[in-house]
Amino acid sequence: MDIGFIGLGIMGRPMALHLQQAGHRILVPERASLPQEVRAVATVLPDAAAIAATAEAIILMVPDTPDVEAVLFGPRGVAAGLAPGKLVIDMSSISPTATKDFAARINALGCDYLDAPVSGGEVGAKQATLTIMVGGPQAAFERALPLFQAMGKNITLVGEANGAGQTCKVANQIVVALTIEAVGEALVFASKAGADPAKVRQALMGGLATSRILELHGERMITRSFNPGFRIALHQKDLNLALQSARELGVSLPNTAATQQLFSACVAAGGGGWDHSGLVQALEAMAAHRVA
Repeated sequence: MDIGFIGLGIMGRPMALHLQQAGHRILVPERASLPQEVRAVATVLPDAAAIAATAEAIILMVPDTPDVEAVLFGPRGVAAGLAPGKLVIDMSSISPTATKDFAARINALGCDYLDAPVSGGEVGAKQATLTIMVGGPQAAFERALPLFQAMGKNITLVGEANGAGQTCKVANQIVVALTIEAVGEALVFASKAGADPAKVRQALMGGLATSRILELHGERMITRSFNPGFRIALHQKDLNLALQSARELGVSLPNTAATQQLFSACVAAGGGGWDHSGLVQALEAMAAHRVA
């Protein structure tokens, strides 16, 4: 299949390369920053409209809701090049409400739309083990499934209404953020009490408190490895989506709000580019104590 891929950052680059390795022809927009490893194997076209005119499916992997809107509907955007029967797949993490609007506008052009955000971070993108949460029609999902299988392992059609995938991703980001915060609290507490945080983490890994976040991000907190990964600024954006959606639904998310404040403290300290495990540094500042 000819696949347009727009958004070749930390996550998008390995995702696009996995598609190419699975035998698909990858079409990407010309950029001065286009990685050489992508340029070497992809077909480079002038802009998103040219990609949409050529590709059978167009995948987006960009940072935020305004970025998706600009790529889809801006000058020489995807919508300008679409013809009926094509498939647009947004794998970014954006507003569920905006997603419904974007899908309706693409559907009006005779094309299918799937929202398919991912979880698993840079490691999952590189290893093609991403969890992919999809919203959209069953037929479009089945058409896209071979593409998803080249990039991920746990692939779920959450619902046939667009926005279902993004809603699931927001829920995922709530769980991840609050678990990072809990691991950070536990390690700050243990370390300040005089225990070896590495040994505490090792012990916790064998009990009910074990989790992938304790395994990966607990280690990052101990080794001070805060290069992203997944940037705090992006997770802060995702929690904004959670809190905005909660207000629309009349739902209280008290611990999500508190964790968002910790992310905000990190951003205020210049840490928007830290890996989200760097949230522990806000807890350390309040405790006047470093984990390690």
